[in-house]
Amino acid sequence: MCAQSEIGFAAETSNAHAKEAVDAVIEPLMKKDGIHGMAVGVVDGGKTYVFNYGVASAETGQPVTDATLFELGSVSKTLTATLVSYANTNGDLSLTDRVDKYFPALRGSAFGNVELVNLGTHTPGGVPLQVPDSITSDDALIAYLKAWQPAYALGTYRTYSNLGIGLLGEIAAKSMGSDFTQAMQRRVFPALGMTNTYIDVPEARVSDYAQGYKKQGGPTRMSPGMLSAPAYGVKTTAADMLRFIDANMDRSTIDDKWQRAVTQTHTGYFRAGAMTQDLIWEQYAYPVALSDLLQGNSAKVIFNATPVARIEPPQAPGKAVWINKTGSTNGFGAYVAFVPQAHLGIVMLANKNFPIDERVRAAYQILSTFASSQR
Repeated sequence: MCAQSEIGFAAETSNAHAKEAVDAVIEPLMKKDGIHGMAVGVVDGGKTYVFNYGVASAETGQPVTDATLFELGSVSKTLTATLVSYANTNGDLSLTDRVDKYFPALRGSAFGNVELVNLGTHTPGGVPLQVPDSITSDDALIAYLKAWQPAYALGTYRTYSNLGIGLLGEIAAKSMGSDFTQAMQRRVFPALGMTNTYIDVPEARVSDYAQGYKKQGGPTRMSPGMLSAPAYGVKTTAADMLRFIDANMDRSTIDDKWQRAVTQTHTGYFRAGAMTQDLIWEQYAYPVALSDLLQGNSAKVIFNATPVARIEPPQAPGKAVWINKTGSTNGFGAYVAFVPQAHLGIVMLANKNFPIDERVRAAYQILSTFASSQR
């Protein structure tokens, strides 16, 4: 056998073993939860894999391919955090700035006194999960924020919020002289090499946009709303998310300033049990117990106020950590996790909102298998 053939055989064997490890977890999961389609990407050292399962649309039978676009849900927040971090690195804003610097109408109000870092760590003092349905204009949002009163002292409780990161994304874009969607689609995504990632899916790519399905089974896709773009508005492919994971593990070839911005999103600001709250990302010391991941990603932590301890000074980005983020819309479910020290990462994209604990268990099992093969 010639050397070139030996290399090809080794690559085929590696791909086959990787696919076997992922198939063993994903195929039973899809059957159990009635998921029509999934794309799963894995980074393992210097290798990347994307495996596609099922259909992007049950109605048409169109299969999931490398080009299929999935809604990221709240995983979008990590890309918003990257824009915020870039604006901070570039000197357009400081995370210690107060909100009223960018919204003078809020001067003298409790919300105007909130620092930007609190918006990016869910610690302003009790901001609701969603923008209230009654708010449909910028003026109405400002009026709501002007009247807002904190339930907790600033930086003492974590209350997960689309409103908080949504507003922070808008502030970051404003500080750079742009609107949010333009800042993401013209600056962030190209800088990260994410050429198949969108907030507004172009007409030429609509046929690649997967159909989402409700928990009850009916078809659905997200509808734009107040602050939806920065909070949960990104659509992308598994391969593009692997590029983003590579950048987060400092293994890509992006511009140095963008690399600093990406890495700085891993700075730890608050601690809640085993979980450290970064700029949107959530991290755990590695090796990590599955029970800690399940607790940190549980509905109790997502939907309830959780006491936190401020980290002073903030914890510098490290390598021996498991960093993750979940994301959901009515019709899609996503999970991203990576371990810089081990050069391991995973992205799971599904066209159904299936239980978060099952996403975490599946990712943990898959990455544990790859970690064992590295030894």
